[in-house]
Amino acid sequence: MKKLIAAFAAVAAFSAHAETLTVAATPVPHAEILEFVKPALAKEGVDLKVKVFTDYIQPNVQVAEKRLDANFFQHQPYLDEFNKAKGTNLVAVTGVHLEPLGAYSSKLKNINDLPSGANVVIPNDATNGGRALLLLAKAGVITLKDPTNILSTVKDIATNPKDLKIRELEAATIPRVLTQVDLALINTNYALEAKLDPSKDALVIEGNDSPYVNILVSRPDNKDSDAMQKLAAALHSPEVKKFITEKYKGAVLPAF
Repeated sequence: MKKLIAAFAAVAAFSAHAETLTVAATPVPHAEILEFVKPALAKEGVDLKVKVFTDYIQPNVQVAEKRLDANFFQHQPYLDEFNKAKGTNLVAVTGVHLEPLGAYSSKLKNINDLPSGANVVIPNDATNGGRALLLLAKAGVITLKDPTNILSTVKDIATNPKDLKIRELEAATIPRVLTQVDLALINTNYALEAKLDPSKDALVIEGNDSPYVNILVSRPDNKDSDAMQKLAAALHSPEVKKFITEKYKGAVLPAF
């Protein structure tokens, strides 16, 4: 009975002093990484609550509106474009990992086998759409007017020798149409959710030189809070690096 009372007292003490941090995340790998660091943060007095989203809009909207403390799902080019388009002022806290974007097909074994007039789908947000086009250009199936423009759109395609029919869809929905198209450009978090193995299944994939490191994002008013900095430190721990390396086997790469 004494042990039970002591245990309840410990829980009560933790609850009284713990600072709650609510963070939005897409399911894989972001929410999984956050769940992994929960115990370590609890020991430091931070009660981390992970709220899972499957879209790329609401996590930013709700942080900006102070309904959530932070989010973990995006890279800097996407955040920059979102802030510009929505008039928000969200900021990066720290970079955590890279998810190489890949091109997948249920019909082809080699991207060079794309038939004339092939149906290709890419994400419909500005940064990931541009990122997909850059990857297609790197693979040699199209050329772009400016190969360095990360915000390239289909209007910026200079040459399209195979007359590819490129359509834009919401990133989260693209894995669902994989069997209906010839080629799909899929963000790694959604590829993993769809049970695809980027290191084996992607016909082409970004290299380690990609600028699209996924970041923890918050607001200027809470970026430097004690709890946020503890979360940032936890996400840069050797344990997290080992977790990412062993669990995702190259599909997700530590960026620290």
